[in-house]
Amino acid sequence: MFHVPRHSGGHPRLAMAFLAVLFVLAAGLVAWATVRPLPEVPAPEPLPPRPPLVVVQDLPQLTEQLERWGGSGAFTGGVLVAKGDRVLFRQVYGYADRSLGKPLELDSRFRLASVSKQFTAAAILRLQDEGILSVDDPVCRWIDPCPAAWAPLRLHHLLSHTSGIPDLMARPGWGVRRVTPATPEELTEKSAEYGLQFPPGTKVRYNNAGYNLLGHVVQKASGLPLQDYLRDAFFVPLGMADTGFEDDRSGVVMGYANLAGGPTPQPNHNVSIIFGAGALYSTLDDLLVWQHALHQGGLLSPESYARMIADHAPADTPDERGRPRRDWGYGLFVNSLGRRVSPDFLDRQIYHTGSWSGFRNLVAHQPDEDVTVIVLSNNYHQREAVFLLSQQGMAEALGRSFPTGIAR
Repeated sequence: MFHVPRHSGGHPRLAMAFLAVLFVLAAGLVAWATVRPLPEVPAPEPLPPRPPLVVVQDLPQLTEQLERWGGSGAFTGGVLVAKGDRVLFRQVYGYADRSLGKPLELDSRFRLASVSKQFTAAAILRLQDEGILSVDDPVCRWIDPCPAAWAPLRLHHLLSHTSGIPDLMARPGWGVRRVTPATPEELTEKSAEYGLQFPPGTKVRYNNAGYNLLGHVVQKASGLPLQDYLRDAFFVPLGMADTGFEDDRSGVVMGYANLAGGPTPQPNHNVSIIFGAGALYSTLDDLLVWQHALHQGGLLSPESYARMIADHAPADTPDERGRPRRDWGYGLFVNSLGRRVSPDFLDRQIYHTGSWSGFRNLVAHQPDEDVTVIVLSNNYHQREAVFLLSQQGMAEALGRSFPTGIAR
């Protein structure tokens, strides 16, 4: 019940406090009635339906080429060509395991090797978009202890292969390192033992060690193992159920090398030593989903994507084998690959290759007409076949003259 004061008017400070409370309540009611509600956060757009996982051979010249090479064993692996949302070609040739007589399937899992680098680069750029780090951060912000020689290094230098850190294969003892499992921390500690080969940013030199360091940075910045961050940020949202880090339970097909006795199994993959540079596996169609997400927007901010495909090589970087050099992006290259086949064509392609322990791959995207070509081979020694097939598929999808050979 209300308290009735014993003296008329009551205590003046109590009255003032009572009026103040009434004023605050009234102001709150007015504000509640007039303020606009916060906009609703839109629900994530559903994933577009995947094309049916069936053989497609709508490129007659590529079909003829692959029927010859697939039948003779000149090519073993899978090829997918898509223009926009339409798959123009999807087929596999050869064996997933020769000893078992098991053929490859349309959803066979292949070791990606260095095609994996674009995923590590995208993870760094996604963390930048989230405000957790910047590609301009000093490497020593994320690596501790950090050698004094690395003081001028930025994440940008690791991403663009301009760090000057000696690569894994340029170090003493590579033969032993190649077959010896290692943790990310051990790889980082080993890289820290070496000085820089050149001042950061003054040269470009392909570098797996730099991408291992980037994988370590992703783990430090996100608090998750690299494979878990990639899974949560990319693979699960995109429905890439057949993509991940390779281990003995991944179901990756057997890789081969053409040795004296013919195609020889290469079971010792040891991708632990390239965990940030080449440890992923995937399938033709999972990679098509990735390519659409990466190049059509939504995966990264426009600013981060632009930086990913920009040229970060020093201006005085020389041409390559007498032809205009590639642009060095973050985990990706850009170049007119069609210059290297005959007859040639000049379309710019965003691409990356991969080779490791029985596998040889090339994934390319032509942005103007949205053409993607994916060639995955489980034979390390089919480099020229993989390259020519990639450019034959690209040329035919674009309506260019069909290349018949590699230009020398």
